[in-house]
Amino acid sequence: MEISEILPFIAGIASFLVAGGLVAWISKQPAGTKEMLDISNAVKEGASAFLKREMKIIVPVAIALTLIIGIFLTPSNGIAFAVGAALSAVAGIISLKITVKAAVRAANLSGTGLGQTFAMAFRGGATVGLAVPAMALLAITGLYLIYPDPITIAGVGIGASLIALFIRIGGGIFTKAADMGADLVGKVEANIPEDDPRNPATIADNVGDNVGDAAGMGSDVYESYIVTILAALLIAALIGAPNFFLYPILIGSSGMIASIIGVVIVGSKNITDVMKPLNRSFYVSAAIAIGLNYVFITQFIGDSMASYALFGSTVIGVILVPVIQKITDTYTSYKKGPVQEIADSAKWGYASLTLMGIIKGMQSTGPFMIALVVAIIISYSIASAAAPEGADPVLYGIFGTALTAMAMLSLAGIVLSIDAFGPIADNAGGIVEMTGMGEENRKVTDEIDAVGNTTKAVTKGFAIASAALAALAMIQAFQFEASHVFEGALDYSLTNPAIVIGLLIGGLIPFIITGQLINGVSRAAGKMVDEVRRQFKADDGILTGKSKPDYAKCVDIATVASIKELYKPALVAIIAPIILGVLLGPTAVAGLLMGSLVTGILLAYHLANTGGAWDNAKKLVEMKGEKGSDVHKVAVVGDIIGDPYKDTAGPALNTVIKLLNTIAIVFVSAFVAIIAL
Repeated sequence: MEISEILPFIAGIASFLVAGGLVAWISKQPAGTKEMLDISNAVKEGASAFLKREMKIIVPVAIALTLIIGIFLTPSNGIAFAVGAALSAVAGIISLKITVKAAVRAANLSGTGLGQTFAMAFRGGATVGLAVPAMALLAITGLYLIYPDPITIAGVGIGASLIALFIRIGGGIFTKAADMGADLVGKVEANIPEDDPRNPATIADNVGDNVGDAAGMGSDVYESYIVTILAALLIAALIGAPNFFLYPILIGSSGMIASIIGVVIVGSKNITDVMKPLNRSFYVSAAIAIGLNYVFITQFIGDSMASYALFGSTVIGVILVPVIQKITDTYTSYKKGPVQEIADSAKWGYASLTLMGIIKGMQSTGPFMIALVVAIIISYSIASAAAPEGADPVLYGIFGTALTAMAMLSLAGIVLSIDAFGPIADNAGGIVEMTGMGEENRKVTDEIDAVGNTTKAVTKGFAIASAALAALAMIQAFQFEASHVFEGALDYSLTNPAIVIGLLIGGLIPFIITGQLINGVSRAAGKMVDEVRRQFKADDGILTGKSKPDYAKCVDIATVASIKELYKPALVAIIAPIILGVLLGPTAVAGLLMGSLVTGILLAYHLANTGGAWDNAKKLVEMKGEKGSDVHKVAVVGDIIGDPYKDTAGPALNTVIKLLNTIAIVFVSAFVAIIAL
């Protein structure tokens, strides 16, 4: 093995070792009182019960698809699918375990002030941030070294995306059903605080933070990493330049090393503004990643104009992350104008707040799309202009854009670290409230949680942008693979009715799936509301604090309701490209992929930002000391409406886009076989 092939393994193993050290440090910290541990254990048991029930559905589906892909397509793709699916589930489980462990310890430290509480929440998040991308990097590197032709391992993308979608959907519906049920009856009707122990849905709400925000985001970032690096490898294979094959994997290694350093430099002393150490950590990681990308391409790839141009594309990808961060922060932070306008509109009633949130969410898509377009133009232009003589400049341009996406995802370690502390802080705040630790403790967890809402929105924007760039490369790879399989030039012009039909159907899919998901949350939340009301009516002692609510019943309702909704969106994403490919051929599928990309990324970003803005508008009202007022009740309803936007439908769409693309590429040969029959 050459050093360039060993580097990804060194980076991945080093990341696991640092993550293991963080787990050891977290475990040594005191977990608090017996009452705190009882609540933490109830959350852990509820989350574990949900995952076990979910896995009873996911595992048989995964086994069946492994056999179908392995037998009817290629054995290597069957193996790759199994690896991608298994590790996607592991990513979710790791995220879940760590956040539960860190949350109770963060709650216990909340009495010491902001610094120590933040350090615990961040290091818990960093464990997830370092372990999940490392797992993805090691998986794709190992598969690629065993099967050097990327098209033979494209199944890893289907496995990663499908299981991530299942976990995202299940966790997203669970968490928002519990959250909406707890808020509608507890806050709005009973006028009791968030996470009040008298609320029967409060344990389910805390369980939801873990199965949705933690497990869902962990599997989401894992599959984004897998699909993005796969897209770059597919285009590298089309270029036919062996010296470029390993560069996407080396970019992943540089980002992994940079993320480790970024995590290590975050301390706990003299913290007054949580965002400052987070921003410093990210910028240090970004600078190191750029430097390492330059070293790796000059040392291992070659010293040529093409090499320098491709390095330039990676710089664009790294720069794009803080640009998206700034755009998202502008539209979701309680310190910025849009959220302040939404909070201010609450004094005019529900309609005003709802409309203002939708307006700001829609407006946020403009700067986001401009940033993506500029990144695509620059990365494509510099890479295509530097293509070697005799090479296809179009392919080199597409490869440049794919490397821009890979450079973005290479920083997944530090981005996920910054994101994952959010649900830890949220859970810690719940434990503080339920154990009556005091207002000062709650202020500490609320401050971290408010920042966590923004960083969660940033991570969703990060995943959506990477999905857009990776999907563009995947669509090109699909077209070339289809032309190869069908042995001839295919008509991808708009004069071809199949393309137009594909565009329309593809554009419709994100709306269908969004409707399914929000409807699923609504149905599940309705059952939760009925149960909380029933318990309050059946036992007057619950609201007076004399009786203990039946928390387990609410956890069970959320679990059963979310599992019922699991298969519908996944079924649409799997079947749509296959049916269209069989009926109208690969040109229609190409149209479907492009249509779903255009509507999907804009809709996803709108949903994520609108929901995040409503959430922080509510927190801003609370920070002004208006809890319990009519304005606060209006803001709470806005937050409730935004819950399925930002934590269920929005995050699921970027996974849907990538699942459509990987399904299309893997099954393109099946289109020929079925059409021939």
